[in-house]
Amino acid sequence: MKQQGFTLIEVMIAVTIVGILLAIAIPNYSEHVKRSARTEAMTALLDIANKLEQYYVDNHEYTSSLTDIGIGSSSTETGLYSLEITTTNANTKFTVKATPASGIALQDSGCTSFTIADTSEKTFTGSGPCW
Repeated sequence: MKQQGFTLIEVMIAVTIVGILLAIAIPNYSEHVKRSARTEAMTALLDIANKLEQYYVDNHEYTSSLTDIGIGSSSTETGLYSLEITTTNANTKFTVKATPASGIALQDSGCTSFTIADTSEKTFTGSGPCW
């Protein structure tokens, strides 16, 4: 008579292989999701810096208002980061900062905030390479 099915050893080997693959895949996926959130923050900062420069060309000063440069929300597209413009020296210099507001961005201890200045200087707080 012909036996059909799997032995307990075969099932245990298959479960072990799946466990090893998941142990490798889950941390890599989590890191990928964090990097994509960081990219959203960096893209928003660069976009705001570009619009601030255009505003400066038109008005001979920077603004600290996102609505003045055509941005209606003080957060990134998905709401992961909140955005803030700070102006100094009679509105001749600016700094734009993105700080985590929700979701995976709050869990990212490697990059806790991003900043870009009118001099194109890009800084961050955290332990990882962020920009």
